[in-house]
This record gives sequence, C-alpha cells and structure tokens, in this order.
Amino acid sequence: MKKTTARLADGRQIIYFDTGDAERAHHPDQRDLPPVSTSSQLRYDPVLDEWVVMASHRQDRTHLPQADQCPLCPSRDGRQTEIPAPDYQVAVFENRFPSLSSAAADPPPGTPLTPHAPGRGRCEVVCFSSDHDGSFATLDPAQARLVVDAWADRTAALSEHPGVEQVFCFENRGEEIGVTLSHPHGQIYAYPFVTPHTARMLDSAQRYHDRTGANLFADVLAEERAAGERIVAETEHWTAFVPAAARWPVEVHLYPSRRVTSIPELDDTERDEFARLYLDMLGRFDALYDQPLPYIAAWHQAPVRTGHDLAYLHLRLFSIKRAPNKLKYLAGSESAMGAFVTDVLPEDVAARLRDLARPATEVTS
Repeated sequence: MKKTTARLADGRQIIYFDTGDAERAHHPDQRDLPPVSTSSQLRYDPVLDEWVVMASHRQDRTHLPQADQCPLCPSRDGRQTEIPAPDYQVAVFENRFPSLSSAAADPPPGTPLTPHAPGRGRCEVVCFSSDHDGSFATLDPAQARLVVDAWADRTAALSEHPGVEQVFCFENRGEEIGVTLSHPHGQIYAYPFVTPHTARMLDSAQRYHDRTGANLFADVLAEERAAGERIVAETEHWTAFVPAAARWPVEVHLYPSRRVTSIPELDDTERDEFARLYLDMLGRFDALYDQPLPYIAAWHQAPVRTGHDLAYLHLRLFSIKRAPNKLKYLAGSESAMGAFVTDVLPEDVAARLRDLARPATEVTS
C-alpha cells in the first residue's frame, strides 16, 4: 500500500491509498471554501451518564445531490469536488461538516450537573472507490483489502491524536439508514470519550471475566461455532454468524478466530480473508430481497487507553429491512426503553443467508 497526503483548499487533510508502487501526482484543490465550523460541543446527560454531541452546523451539509454533483467523485472536466485528483483508488479526507473537530472552540461551561465541553475529535470520510455507481459489495477483493488497510492505517494514526479515546470505523448504506451521499463511502469517528455501547460491552466483559476467568467475546464465538445453527459462513481465520439474541431483522457478526483488539493488529492473511468473507456477506444481503439492502457496518475496536484485556475486534453488519417493502422502526419499546422486540428468529435468518451463497463469492472453510 502506498499513501499520498495533501491538503484541501480549507486546510483539511486528504490521503490517497493506492496498491503497489503507483505514483500519484499532486493535484491542488482550487476551490474557494469557507473555514470549517468549530462549533461542535459536548453536553453531559447525568441521567444516562453519557455525553451527547451537538453539531448544529451539520444541518447545512450536502443532501442527496444529483450524480453529476456528487462531492465524492474525482474532480474532472473542470468540476472541482472534495477529491482534487482526476481518479483514485481509496481516498480518506477530513469531513467538511464534522460532528467532532480538532479545532472545536470552548462552549459555555454549562452547570455542575450538566457540564459542557468542546467537541474535540476528528471525523473522516472514507471513499471506497471512484466509481459513483458501485458499492462496497461490487469491489474486487484487492480493492476491498485496500479499504481494510486504510481502516487500519487511520485507526493507528487517529489513536495517537491528543484526547482521542475511541476510533470507530463504519459505513451507513441506503437512504433508509439516513445516508445523504450515495457514492460508496464510509466514515471514521475519533471520539474524545468511550462510547456508551462500548462501555456497556466492556462492563459486561469485565463482570463475565470476574465470574469465569474467561473472555466473554471468545466464549460467544466458541459457543456459536459449536452450535453451528446460526453460522452463515466460515473460513480458516473468520466466522460470520447471526447472534442468538439478534436485535435487527438481518444481523451478522464477523469475528476473527484469533483475539485481537483493533484492525491494525490483523495480519495479511486475516485481512485478505476478511475482505473475501465480507464481500460474500454483502452479496448475500443484497440477494436476500433481490434489491440493495440498506445496512450499517460497524467495527468494534478496543478504546485507545482501556479495555485491551477484555475487548475482541469484530464487525457487526445489520439492516433495518424486515421484508422487501417493510422497515423495522424503533418505536416505543426500542426508542423509549431500549428494549428490542424482534420479528424474526435468528436461526431462520441464518438459514436464509446460508442458502443465498453464490458460487462466485461463497467463502467456506
């Protein structure tokens, strides 16, 4: 992998990731851009013991532009975009409308019960391909592996930023999920706090370790592999399964066989196998209802400074679509109480996804 780093017109960093020894010429960003907002702030919710990010400037972010106005396509034919180069393989740049900013200004202090703090962190956009009409599922394995390498590189780099406590790589796909740009891309958030979901998982893992002396995530994986009925696909180094208590209509977790805590720790073989298995899972998702399935793909890594003795890197891939023309809405029980009610059995979902293996993409042991 080769990296080329440059700056956009407003000072934001952009990094090109290329395979092999490809030479990438420098293409300056010639746009006249206003400064990036520094108004992000954090407000503490004492009732739930959580920080909430306030980023009101994001109301003005680009929303579902026409294809010929896409800001994530390469700059061509005189039209300048967020990517100054006329072509690219994988590009990562600082978000123009960030939820968190390294330059966030100090907000009013709040109160002792509900303090406020600057929303300092970093938000990056990861463009998986220059092909506007593609998707992660249409990448070839080499391109998918390049994205994995970009995730690993950025996780390591962002973990070194002052004040960053957790790095989260993810993809939102589909308008039903709330995506505002259709070009194939994901995001990376570098938070100044440990997120509530991660804190709760690590707390569960700590209590399990105190009780049994074992790693919670490793035992979940071992139990799923022993049972087999919810396994969708396996390789030598990875397992994809529907969890026994799946919350979402379609949900698959991908675990490496070897316990590591972050993407950078994966070796070359594990990264190659993940790329192939993940492409296979995305293909099955899209085949489930014979249409592109909206989904969220979320990497769970250890926080920067805590939990490394408990965490277990894994990716959670899930969709809110419960039927071809029906969505799973988070209504009263889910939104108000956090108590999920599922409409399908995980074993049935696993069986359906297993049956959707395609000869060209199926990954088995």
